[in-house]
Amino acid sequence: MLKLTNVYKSYGGVKALQGVDLEVKGGEIHALLGENGAGKSTLMKVISGAIAYDSGNISFINKEVKTNNPHISKELGISIIYQEFSLIPDLTVAENIFFGNNTYKWIKWEQLYKEARELIQSLGFDIDVRKITSELSIAQQQIVEIAKALSKSIKLLILDEPSAVLGSEEIKKLFTLLKKLKEKGIGIIYISHHLEELIELTDQVTILKDGKTIGTVRTADVNKDILISMMVGRELNQLYPVKNPTFKFDNPIEIKGFNSKHFNSPLNFKVYKGEILGIGGLVGSSRTEILQSLFGNFPIDEGTIEVDNTSFKPTNISSMLTRGWGMVQEDRKALGGVLERSIKENISLANLKKVSNRYGFINPNKEKLVLDELITRLKIKMGNAEDNLSSLSGGNQQKVILAKWLNRELRVLLIDEPTRGVDVGARYEIYQILQNLAYSGVYIIMVSSDMEELLGISDRIMIMKSGTISGILERKNFSEESLLRMAIGAN
Repeated sequence: MLKLTNVYKSYGGVKALQGVDLEVKGGEIHALLGENGAGKSTLMKVISGAIAYDSGNISFINKEVKTNNPHISKELGISIIYQEFSLIPDLTVAENIFFGNNTYKWIKWEQLYKEARELIQSLGFDIDVRKITSELSIAQQQIVEIAKALSKSIKLLILDEPSAVLGSEEIKKLFTLLKKLKEKGIGIIYISHHLEELIELTDQVTILKDGKTIGTVRTADVNKDILISMMVGRELNQLYPVKNPTFKFDNPIEIKGFNSKHFNSPLNFKVYKGEILGIGGLVGSSRTEILQSLFGNFPIDEGTIEVDNTSFKPTNISSMLTRGWGMVQEDRKALGGVLERSIKENISLANLKKVSNRYGFINPNKEKLVLDELITRLKIKMGNAEDNLSSLSGGNQQKVILAKWLNRELRVLLIDEPTRGVDVGARYEIYQILQNLAYSGVYIIMVSSDMEELLGISDRIMIMKSGTISGILERKNFSEESLLRMAIGAN
């Protein structure tokens, strides 16, 4: 269906693609794998017509595609769902799904809602199609993106990290849907850093590294270790840091009687100094709402935080910052960093006082000392500190956002989806940073929809179900089955 031969693309002096070859068949789920910066996003934009390629050959259903743009791509039957959604936040779900499908001269609203509802339900989901899109959760927006793509006649579907914001049950539904599309002869390019997903779902895997095709393999012929070795150019024997079995967790922070419209019963739990407390649960279980409430962003009706024999209520973000609390948001591009400002500014932003003189002006020498220490400590790979944050790979963007909080006197770190959209090599480095922070005395509360991540990095896991604590697992009792049973209420 799709064939790319010796495709090149440069941005100034940066060679993003250096002779990429790729073949995708109809009725095939073809994985594209590589570290952040390997060229995956550039390649997808070339295929979808978002950017022009410099040289090489592209053919689609045996016809050469000499020039391409999003309109031509759409006419050919190529649809792409980016990791950063392209939905219009102030329109309804139904309006977003059919936006650009000029089927009728006049909009027949009831028919529009009916067709949107049927399409969403055919995917195995239930979303109010009259709801304004900005009011949806990230996971629900992902489903709307998929519905939008399928509202058109497509031959090739490209998905960039589609499962990153979905829980385990939603991922099962997504896989069922993709397999149905495959049976209809639709070609699918699936980008993901979750190797277990690729092995379960895909037929073939093409690995990119430094803008080059390393190779294409049948998924049935490889395992996770082989894929990692091909992707990073070396064996990665240990994804998660080794825990210190003799480390003593003490001096707990206690959350007492936390309650608001986001929870169905008061929350009571502890996080100990030196531990990473993971929070798991299905999408909609109020995992993120716990972090937002602790950070003072979502008001609570009742409840207190008790630390060092002092009780207080998280009334606003400013008060929590003063107490040494920091939060890495789930959506790092929209809420975590300022993409169009420099790496330097992003790191300094959380503590301007630290890099300013007594008159309040930035002191370049102070700022450089802080930057150099944090960039070295977190192994941030970059060109220049003056470059925009958007120029970095996902993993390095996440490290910059972590550096921003480490620029403060951090006592408690709340982190939501720490490795969403981050490649396997950078994931290990982020896990190591979190583990080192915990052992240095920082309290860490982490939300993750990745079950393996929760089991690998957490010291204890608190499982949420429908706004209620379903249970708390000690590390010695960790298992995927126990976690899932608590998440669905079958324990």
